[in-house]
Amino acid sequence: MAITAAMVKELREMTGAGMMDCKKALNETNGNMDEAVEYLRKNGQAKAEKKAGRIAAEGLCRVAVKDEKTAAVVEVNSETDFVAKNADFQEYVEAVAKQAVESDAADLNAFLEEKWHLDESKTVKDALVDKVAVIGENLSIRRFEKVTAENGCVVTYVHGGGRIGVIVEAVTDVVNDAVKEALNNIAMQVAALYPKYVSTDEVSEEFKAHEKEIITEQIKNDPKMAGKPDKVIEGAVNGRLNKELKEVCLLEQVYVKAEDGKQSVAKYLEQVAKENNANLSVKRFVRFETGEGIEKKEENFAEEVAKQMGM
Repeated sequence: MAITAAMVKELREMTGAGMMDCKKALNETNGNMDEAVEYLRKNGQAKAEKKAGRIAAEGLCRVAVKDEKTAAVVEVNSETDFVAKNADFQEYVEAVAKQAVESDAADLNAFLEEKWHLDESKTVKDALVDKVAVIGENLSIRRFEKVTAENGCVVTYVHGGGRIGVIVEAVTDVVNDAVKEALNNIAMQVAALYPKYVSTDEVSEEFKAHEKEIITEQIKNDPKMAGKPDKVIEGAVNGRLNKELKEVCLLEQVYVKAEDGKQSVAKYLEQVAKENNANLSVKRFVRFETGEGIEKKEENFAEEVAKQMGM
C-alpha cells in the first residue's frame, strides 16, 4: 500500500512520534493505522496514545438535573466554534438536555423520535431540523446519557463553558452539603484527569494483558534493560502496569486537591465518609468531552479560494 504524507501526518498527530518513525511504522504495517500505533508503542516511540482530532468537532455538552437522584448529559455538535458560542444554539442545547433528563429512550434513535417537549406537534428530530434551518449550519445531537441513582445521589459538573460535562453517581446513606461538595470535587477530578474506570476492579483482564504486552515490548527495546534477568524485567513490567492503572482508575488517582500531594481519591472519600458518619462510594461516572473521537475536516483557505476562482 502506498504511504502518503497525509497518513504520516495523521499518525504523528495520534502518537507524537517523529515523522520518520511514523513513516517506518506505516511501511511495516502496510498502512494499517491501528497496527502502526501499536508498532510505535511497542518500540517506545509513541509519546502518548493520543487520538488525532480527539477534541476536533465544535459544539457543546450540557447537563440537566431533575432532582438529587436524576441527571442527564448531552453533546450537540455544530460545524463551527462561532455557532457554539451563539446564544440561540446554547439555549437549544439546554433544551435538549432537559429533554434527555425526562426521557426513557434506550438509544439515540428512540430519543430523536420522541415528542419535543417544547412543541409536541414535533419530534426531537423535527426540532433539530428546524434549528439547522434557523442557524444555517449543520447540527447533530451526537449522544446523551441519563443517570438515575437508586441508593444515593448524583452530582454534575460542566467545565470550560460546555466543553466537558460530567455526572457522578454515588452510593451514600447521607446526602448533605459536605457530601455533595466532596462529590462535586470528584466530578471536577473526572473532568480534569480523564479516568477510564472507577477502580481497578472494573479493568478487564484483556486490557491488562494487552497493556502488559505493550509495556514488555517497550522494556525489551530499552537499552538500559538489555541483558537484565527475566525476574527484573517482569518486575519492571508489573511496576509500569500498576502505575498506568493508577492513572486511568479514578479511585487510584492522586486527589487533585490533596494537601500532601499524595492522598488518593479513595482515601479522600474515606475521610469525607468518616467526617460525616456516612457510607459513601462512587458507583460510576459519565464524562462527555465535545468532539471526542471525531475528526475535524481541515480546510486550506488558499486552496478553497483558488477552487472558487476556478484556478
